[in-house]
Parts: sequence; structure tokens; C-alpha cells
Amino acid sequence: MISGDRARAGAWAALIVAGLFYLYEFVARISPSLAPVQIATHFGLGSGRFSTLSSLFFWIYAPMQIVVGLALDRFGARRLVLPAIACCAGGMALFAAGDSAVLAGAGRLLTGFGASFAFVGALYVVNHRFPPARFALLSGVVNALGMLGTAIGAVWLSELVAVAGWRPVFTWTAMAGGVLFLLALVALHDGGDAPERTPGAHPLAPLKPLLRDHRIWLVALTGALFYMPINVYGGLWGKAEIQADRGLADAAAELAVSMIFWGMAAGSIAAGWLSDLLGHRKWLLSGAIVLTALFYGLALFLPGLPLGPLAVLLFLAGLTNGAQMLTFAMAKEGHPQEVSGTLIAVVNMVGIGGALVFQPLLGWLIDLAGGAFGPAMLVIPGAVLAAGLLSLTITEERHPDHAA
Repeated sequence: MISGDRARAGAWAALIVAGLFYLYEFVARISPSLAPVQIATHFGLGSGRFSTLSSLFFWIYAPMQIVVGLALDRFGARRLVLPAIACCAGGMALFAAGDSAVLAGAGRLLTGFGASFAFVGALYVVNHRFPPARFALLSGVVNALGMLGTAIGAVWLSELVAVAGWRPVFTWTAMAGGVLFLLALVALHDGGDAPERTPGAHPLAPLKPLLRDHRIWLVALTGALFYMPINVYGGLWGKAEIQADRGLADAAAELAVSMIFWGMAAGSIAAGWLSDLLGHRKWLLSGAIVLTALFYGLALFLPGLPLGPLAVLLFLAGLTNGAQMLTFAMAKEGHPQEVSGTLIAVVNMVGIGGALVFQPLLGWLIDLAGGAFGPAMLVIPGAVLAAGLLSLTITEERHPDHAA
């Protein structure tokens, strides 16, 4: 009984630390959006080049997902997550200290490298240390932790930036990463997630069946298009768009954008719970996609919206956007347990890889429109609707490893 209690306590401790790392990396991910004008001015960048600087995070994050998944399936969480936290915090410190766009870019790359282990590492812990029937719900809880931390932290940090400036705030964020590293050093231990190695197995062996499975690519692309508003609007351009098009003050604009993350937090948990209750994922995902496109379309283009109604629409957009987490459950449930880390990483790579295209694209569209946001914002509901069409082509499958 004692060992069982200790195992459960260890599993929850590992999940909490992994979830906190995801919270931290998400704050690091969206940090340029806290002061886009100030940072761009400091480094002498226009909207397009600033978007490119911000997107460097994703240029390393996205391709690292394959490496992260394979490494997790081979070595487990502890030996990878600890140095990843150090890299993520170190990148934030370098960005804050840099006096040139080159150094800031190096810091952004280092942050992205460390952050690439956070989300997949947390879902790896869920997958290997909790029953399969709890994956959709607990993965939603992990995502909710990141979203809630971002919703609260972004508003709080934005206010700090207004008082102290972006460079001190980025430095303090780096120091918080050091505290998280010490916490992980104590609490994160390999337990039920320590993988069993097959002697002589090729390290790339788990990729072969996944790369040939067209269903995985459909799920991944659907997830990428569905996640696009979080990457591009919530994570970079939302605050600036609201200030420019709605005339709201800095704090009010940040509050409105934060409602996306509040909604995403609730929606991630609700979608996981409801899909487990109903026993399927696909139609819940498709319906949520349609509603997400509708709510973003209203929030972006309905004229004369004051802060209250705008915040409600963005909350509802985030709430329905939370169903994006179902794509991870849909993907992994079609394959054996031993390749789950790699599979989750592949889906996450494609999802985050969308930022490589859409963040710079919207920045250049804004520049081409002379600073107007309207034409660029049409891409957001358009991408979500494309995800809806793709979702209709996905079949639901469940491997015996993931049955109850």
C-alpha cells in the first residue's frame, strides 16, 4: 500500500512539475507579444522582421519534436526535461541581455530548443504514469495549466513591462526558470515512465510506421490549422490588433487577449472529459472547429465592439479551440504504447510548425497593408475552417494498448 501510495504521489509530482514547465515555456513563447512595439523599436525592426525574430523560437522548436519524441521513448523524462528547463531559461536571459537582433535571435533559438521538450514531456508523463482512459482528460489539464498561467501571467507581466520595461521583466522570467529547475531536480524522477529498451533496436525505428500512416498526417495538419489562432493571434498579434482596431489601452487589450487562454484552459478539460464520456473524438472536434471559426470571425470583424463583448467572444473562441487537444488522443490511440512519445511529438511538430508559416505571413501582410490588420486577420478564421474540412476525412481508430 505504501509503495502504491508513493508511486501515485510520484506520478502526480512528475505531472505537476512537467505541467509547470509547459506553463513556463508558453510564457517564454509569447514573451515578444508583451512588448512588440518596444522590442521592434529597440532592435530597429519592422513588423515583418519582428515576426521573423519571434518565429525563430518555432524554427528550432518544430523540427526538434522528432528528436524529442524519439529521445523520450528511449531515455524517459527526467534526463531530458532538466537540461531543457535550463536551456529555456538561459535563452530568455540571453534575449534580455542582447544589444543586437543577432543575440536576441540566438536567445530565441535557445529558448525554443529548451521549450521543445515541455509539452511532449508532460504528455509523455501522462501517457506512461496514468491509465489510458485518463489521457484525454489529463492532457487537457496539462494544457489548461499552461493556458491559465499564460492568461494570468501575460496580464501581470504586461503590467510589469509598462512599469519596469521589457528587459528587466525578461530577466526576472529567466530567474523564475532557475527556480523551476531546482523544483524539477527534487520532484521529477523516472518511475513508470522509464522506457524498456530493445537490444539492438534502431533509434529511428518508431518513426517508420508513423511516417507511412496518412491518417497521422491528416490529424496533425488538422491540429495545426486549428491551433493557428493561438500561435498567431493569442501568441503574437492579438494585443497589437486590438489596440489598433479597437482603440483599447495596453492593459485592456492584454486582458481581452488573455480571455482566449482562459477559454482554452476550460475548453481543454471540457473537451477531454466530454470525449471520454461520449466515447469518440471526431464529431466533437469538427463541431468545435466550426464554432471557433465563428467566434474568431465575430471578435475580429464585428464593428463597434467594446471591451466586454469582445472579451466574451474571445473567451468563447478559446473555449471551443480547447478541443484541439483531442487531436493528440486521436493520433496516439491508433498505435502501440511504446511509440506514443514519438507520435505525440510528430503531431506537435506539425502543429507548432504552422507558426513558421503564419507568424511571418501575417507580419508581411500587415506591412503590405500599410500597418492595417484587417486583411491579415482574414487568415485566422480561414485556417480554422480549413481544419474543419480536413477533420471530416479522419477515421477514429483505437489500438488495444489504449483500451481502458
